Amino acid sequence: MKFFIADDSYSIRAMLSEIIEEEELGTVKGEAEDGIEISSELLSVKEIDILLIDLLMPERDGIETIRELGPLFKGKTIMISQVDAKEMVAEAYSLGIEYYITKPINKCEVVTVIKKVTEHYLREKSIINIQDSLKSLAGFQTEGMVHKEQEDPAMLVVSSGKSILLDLGIVGDCGYRDLLAIIKYLYSLEKHKDGTPFPPLKTLFEKVAENLLEIENDESSLKREMKACEQRVRRIIHRALEHVASLGLTDYTNPKFELYASTFFDYSVIRKKMLEIEGKSNGNMMPLRVNIKKFIEVLYMEAIELSDGKN
Repeated sequence: MKFFIADDSYSIRAMLSEIIEEEELGTVKGEAEDGIEISSELLSVKEIDILLIDLLMPERDGIETIRELGPLFKGKTIMISQVDAKEMVAEAYSLGIEYYITKPINKCEVVTVIKKVTEHYLREKSIINIQDSLKSLAGFQTEGMVHKEQEDPAMLVVSSGKSILLDLGIVGDCGYRDLLAIIKYLYSLEKHKDGTPFPPLKTLFEKVAENLLEIENDESSLKREMKACEQRVRRIIHRALEHVASLGLTDYTNPKFELYASTFFDYSVIRKKMLEIEGKSNGNMMPLRVNIKKFIEVLYMEAIELSDGKN
């Protein structure tokens, strides 16, 4: 079994990791100190089976994170917290968590709960595999549906965006889904293009937040999700910068470095990041300021160009 642990306490994460490894319950494939660092894409790429997540975290708590993941996360979730308020526990269960472990951490309880969840998860997977086998034997084909989706211009642009993000080394990272949602929204504007300029970043984050929340009137929730979306996007773009700069340090003639370094980022920013990675930056160097809007504009235009080449 593959586990992911989310808790703002390093000691709790270390304790849970130690229990899982010592009891040979599986492997811990990733950790996070806040829910905002988690996305369904990240869990999917890491092939996570069980997510252990703290209820209370600074930026985005466990309940908000589980609601954000929704049905896209196919694994099982175990909530961990010292808070035992019935209303919060009930809400967590209503969102689909399997068990609720209370702090302070008790090794016997953790082992027992994980074994039960593992057994349940494997049983469900076994049933799904049997159903898939029966469908295959019965000759159920979905090729027509797949071809239809591939022919959808919007999905083709999003698919091209995924390919570019893969080259940038950020597929599955937190913020990945936000960038794809922005690409899809920008493409929808192209259908009724009336000469309006590229939307402000605030509008892009607002549209993505509205889509994720599916709430029209809850202004406070919308503002929180907009801020979270902006933070996720900024973080993932900085990771892309680090990836591209690392490619340049390894091989300055690397085709991906030559293509993406000057396209997505300003040369001065790339150079500063390379010096920073090499440990040659000095204390007087200004903090890196990445042009987020430029990155998104270029990503969208590159996705459009790539999708046109596939047609």
